[in-house]
Amino acid sequence: MFALVADIAHYPEFLPWVVALRVRSDSEHEAVADMIVGFKGLRESFSCRVHRDRPHSVSVSYIDGPMRHLTNEWHFVPTEEGGCRVDFMVDFSFRSRMFEALAGQMFDKALRKMIAAFEARADELYGVAA
Repeated sequence: MFALVADIAHYPEFLPWVVALRVRSDSEHEAVADMIVGFKGLRESFSCRVHRDRPHSVSVSYIDGPMRHLTNEWHFVPTEEGGCRVDFMVDFSFRSRMFEALAGQMFDKALRKMIAAFEARADELYGVAA
């Protein structure tokens, strides 16, 4: 699961609303990327720094774009069954009141859709454990 989350270049292939992504720099421990997200005719771009601590965590820090701030963290904890538990946290706010209002109304539904996209991608790449 770490590899799936850390592979940001492939996000446009499976994540809803990710229209395009350009990786500006990439190393084992850090990447910087520009992402364009779109929803119902609205498009915004932003830049972020992705920190990787293989195989334990991936954290994202905001560089610039339409947000006031954005952070998210993924933590991967091995389970006795051979899989892993994934803990995810996101914190953000928009500069625009319009986007903030839209996000507030749709956040829970959008988050569930994005989590489902990661789960479907994991099933596609790794199969379902028996």
